[in-house]
Amino acid sequence: MKKRNYLKGLRVLLAILFFVPILLLFVDFSGVLPNSVHRLLHLQLMPALLGGMVGLIVFHFLLALVFGRIYCSTICPAGVFQDIINRLFCIGKKKKKGSRRFTYHKPMNRLRYVLLAITAVMAVFGFSGLCLLLDPYSNFGRIAASLFRPVVMWGNNILADQLMKVDNYSLFQVTISTVTVSGLIAATIALLVFIVMTVFRGRLFCNTVCPVGALLSLFSRYSFFHITFDKEACTHCGNCEHTCKAEAIDSKKLTVDTSRCVDCFNCVSSCAKGGLQYRLQFPGKKQEVAPVNNPPAQESQSGQPDTKGRRTFLATSATVAASLPIVSAIAEGGKGKMKRKGRKKWPPVTPPGSISLERFKDKCTGCQICVVRCPSQVLRPTGLEYGLDYMLKPRLAYISSYCNYECTVCSDVCPTGAIKPLTVEEKTTTQVGIATFFKGRCVVNTEEKDCGACAEHCPTQAVHMVPYKGTLTIPQVNPDLCIGCGGCESICPVRPMRAIIVKSNVEHKFVEKPKEEEIKEVEVDDFGF
Repeated sequence: MKKRNYLKGLRVLLAILFFVPILLLFVDFSGVLPNSVHRLLHLQLMPALLGGMVGLIVFHFLLALVFGRIYCSTICPAGVFQDIINRLFCIGKKKKKGSRRFTYHKPMNRLRYVLLAITAVMAVFGFSGLCLLLDPYSNFGRIAASLFRPVVMWGNNILADQLMKVDNYSLFQVTISTVTVSGLIAATIALLVFIVMTVFRGRLFCNTVCPVGALLSLFSRYSFFHITFDKEACTHCGNCEHTCKAEAIDSKKLTVDTSRCVDCFNCVSSCAKGGLQYRLQFPGKKQEVAPVNNPPAQESQSGQPDTKGRRTFLATSATVAASLPIVSAIAEGGKGKMKRKGRKKWPPVTPPGSISLERFKDKCTGCQICVVRCPSQVLRPTGLEYGLDYMLKPRLAYISSYCNYECTVCSDVCPTGAIKPLTVEEKTTTQVGIATFFKGRCVVNTEEKDCGACAEHCPTQAVHMVPYKGTLTIPQVNPDLCIGCGGCESICPVRPMRAIIVKSNVEHKFVEKPKEEEIKEVEVDDFGF
């Protein structure tokens, strides 16, 4: 009879407490979930590294040094998501005697640490492309934002239609406008990578590709608490090895690779005799290794050293190293190509609080949390229209909406600090761009009709109407008051090229808040005068 595994139960409980609120934060389209839940996002390691949150970084390193990689099984949503995939894959499968779900594999240390080094160096020099592609949290965010959220919204719309037929209006139709083609493709690829790697090799992504897992492994290999074998109780059945998702247990040698172990405690639960225990063991004390008769792994059957792995590693490293300047050249070449065509491409309008375009590119990982939490849905993830260095990062797109004047949600929820937290006062004076008026497109000039929609929707009175012809008035922009909120552009009726467009500020500026008109008290007599 198996002993009750309280450690696994505690791990599952912690994983639920972290995973469910984060998932709901991404799929909640009605704004029911309080924004305070976003504090869970600030516990993610990669955003903390890019944001320079020293205290949180030290906390995670100490956590890994004491307890091992418990972060990967509880706090990281991508890690928990892989556990869910693994669980779903096992449903309906009969456990046959001799079946092998997982088996021990040698760690690919060279590959994962080379990827870690390249990612760190590129991030230091201002290119966060690999952080965007490899960060587990950001990949999960894109999956939730571009795949899970639309499914929930479609389900809501179908249910709302059915309820309307019986005069029940508790639900309402919602528009799915924040999903782009590039975001959908990136999310689909990330989901397929997670599924394929998890089904065939368990936590292969975490122990080979993920820079967060590689970084934590440097500390977890010396952790004080880790799983060890009790050789007197062990029956050499191999159940622990076959249930290890990290493929870190060698049941023949009775060893556990603590650098890859994610502390899921499945091995402890699978052992009926208590052959594995999670206990305190100081790093200096090494486990005794049981003798094996197998030939050394470094040698082939012919007795010659196996150099295939080294050649593969060198070839992979050379390919990655050679591709980096090519990627950079493509990004620069794309920009130059647009210039050669003679078509001017304005820089993207970045969210208030991003400070500058270059800073935003360096810190943003494209997790899409600001996109899904934006109440006006003005933020949209980009594709390749602004180059590879800005791919999948949000921009203000004034297609059908604008940035609310006093809204600071995006700066509140951003976990990396790419969007600096702003007060309402700072938000209302931050100039992300300046509205530019094109007289030749305006209906007042082309059709000689009254409009003034742009001036009516300007919260700072930067766009105002001035005399034009006869009784007609035409818009005029005061750049000293404009904050680039896009209220004028979103409401402009001219199509396809609008008569007023917000051009971005590469470096954000500050403007003076418009003075409120003084309200004079008027005395009213008995006759209403």
